[in-house]
Amino acid sequence: MTIPRWSRSTISAAATAALLFLAATTAAGTVGAGAAAASGCADIHVVSGRGTNEPGGAGSKFKLGTVVGNPVYSAIAEALAAKTDAYRVDYPADLNQPASVQAGNRDLVAHVVAQATACPGQRFVLVGYSQGANVVDNSIGISSAGAKVGGPIVATLPDRLESRIVAVLLFGNPIRGVGKSVTGAYAARTYDICNDNDPVCDPNGTDWNVHLRYARYAGAAADFVKARQ
Repeated sequence: MTIPRWSRSTISAAATAALLFLAATTAAGTVGAGAAAASGCADIHVVSGRGTNEPGGAGSKFKLGTVVGNPVYSAIAEALAAKTDAYRVDYPADLNQPASVQAGNRDLVAHVVAQATACPGQRFVLVGYSQGANVVDNSIGISSAGAKVGGPIVATLPDRLESRIVAVLLFGNPIRGVGKSVTGAYAARTYDICNDNDPVCDPNGTDWNVHLRYARYAGAAADFVKARQ
């Protein structure tokens, strides 16, 4: 049997080809994995802060809140052709202030920053009801200090993400009770509704029952988002 002799140049060429093949397949696998991760990202990510002691809603997918978060998200998902998903801000939503609202402020900002990195093409809708509206206000740089269930800002969304915020939806927003509102870069993208006689957002309000009646604005809020996506 004749055993062929391989020249150094032949061996070198074969080794180089093998290394190139290995590098190419490794790179392809990496790109493929990244593409798969990106393809799992929704087009619109709704981030919602619930009100003080507001139930999440046992039968709901994201448990965003029975008064505002769940009905508003459902309306948005129905109104938009884009793929949507949602996140409930992780915070106590209790009366221990300013610790509660500041915990929500930190969590909202941290979540949106992380999500924006993981899903580079994703855009966001921020939703807040009652204390959750204070959480959103603080996160976009509007302090809720002095308002009911409010507190000083501890974190703000980076300027680089401002263009990726499609809309800000606020219901029973406590800062309105102290004569404040959303101003600046987010003002034109903010839907901020306060029921007459709501003691949380109306300085002259006295009827706590009306503070629970915001689900009726879900369709209007979704239309607001649709017009700006």
